[in-house]
Amino acid sequence: MTLAMRQTRDLRRRNRAVLLSLIYHQGPASRVELVQASGLSSGSVSNVVGDLVSDGMIAEFGSEDSDGGRPRALLRVRPEFGKVVGVDIGETHVQVGLFDWTLRRIATTTFGIAETSLEPEAVAWMVSAGIAKVTAEAGVDPGSLLGVGVGVPGAVQPTETGTAVHAPTLRWSGVRLDRMLEESVTVPLYIDNCARTLGQAEMWRGAGRGASRSVVALLGVGIGAALATGPDSRESTSSTSEWGHTVIMAGGAPCRCGSRGCLEAYVGAEAVLSRYAALAGGEPIEAVGTEARLAELAARAAGPGPAASVLETTAEYLGIGIANLVNLLSPDRVVLAGWVAEVIGPQILPAVRAAARRHTLPYLYGQLRIQLGELGTDAVALGAATLPVVQILSTGEPPQSR
Repeated sequence: MTLAMRQTRDLRRRNRAVLLSLIYHQGPASRVELVQASGLSSGSVSNVVGDLVSDGMIAEFGSEDSDGGRPRALLRVRPEFGKVVGVDIGETHVQVGLFDWTLRRIATTTFGIAETSLEPEAVAWMVSAGIAKVTAEAGVDPGSLLGVGVGVPGAVQPTETGTAVHAPTLRWSGVRLDRMLEESVTVPLYIDNCARTLGQAEMWRGAGRGASRSVVALLGVGIGAALATGPDSRESTSSTSEWGHTVIMAGGAPCRCGSRGCLEAYVGAEAVLSRYAALAGGEPIEAVGTEARLAELAARAAGPGPAASVLETTAEYLGIGIANLVNLLSPDRVVLAGWVAEVIGPQILPAVRAAARRHTLPYLYGQLRIQLGELGTDAVALGAATLPVVQILSTGEPPQSR
């Protein structure tokens, strides 16, 4: 291939990516609006739009009035173009969700792991079984998926032949989850940190919409956070931090990481339950499993007593942790997401906001909104489902099977 041919091909891909991302994130849009937003010529927009329509990725949908001329056709992405799977590997469950590529939920299934092993092979089996279940339920050929995204509670490092997962909370070190799934997953597979993908999803479809810089907190047994930006026509990013292992009390409670006084040791689900168990006057919790036990605690906290006291203390610590992030990163929004936020968030949100206000610099708090996530119980799975979508938007091309 000559240099000129490569340059033409690369320019075409770039133009496809720009216009497809605009339509995906900001559509429906007319061709005139795409010219204005992209900076491309009307001829280039017309050619690329024609290609995207021919490929089944976008379609005309309705029209809008123009200034004195005939109505302009509006373009939007076609949800039926393809489907993606998102997988949430957590400490209490493995959840697998099937979505169309606009991230509308089609089917989900969840495997509880409170009473089972967290061995990588067992988790990989759950992922494979979950994909088979949700695709069968929807009548979808697993080989036709645009891709599978997997969110893990740890770091994902590239290797010469794939990726390795380091997840201390799961006791995983250098686990080749991609290899364990390669026989059952024949479509493109993407693995990334679950807080990062959740942050991306909240910015695209949830509580982060309209914000320029959001901190999206993932509250579970462990605590994570992502700094997310966008989306806009050019860039949407999400990066993670070990927020749960920032120290909020010198010489404080022991943390699973080996340090003391970490935020996770005060607001993680197990830490909250342990603090309740240590209080005098609290009746033992009868439920089995971390999620069910925390839900029982939340129900008891509806009235005065030890449970309400524990959640009040949790809100204070969480507010301090948020204030540290805001003072450091100056976001305009903080989103509390994850299953713990789903269970206790509505009860503690006012107290969290009050604590954050007390510990945040006033000029930074004045530009800040603290709110709960909007994506529900399958938020992390949906976040993982953004991984194959990001690849499609970045190239403007359908993915190739592995």
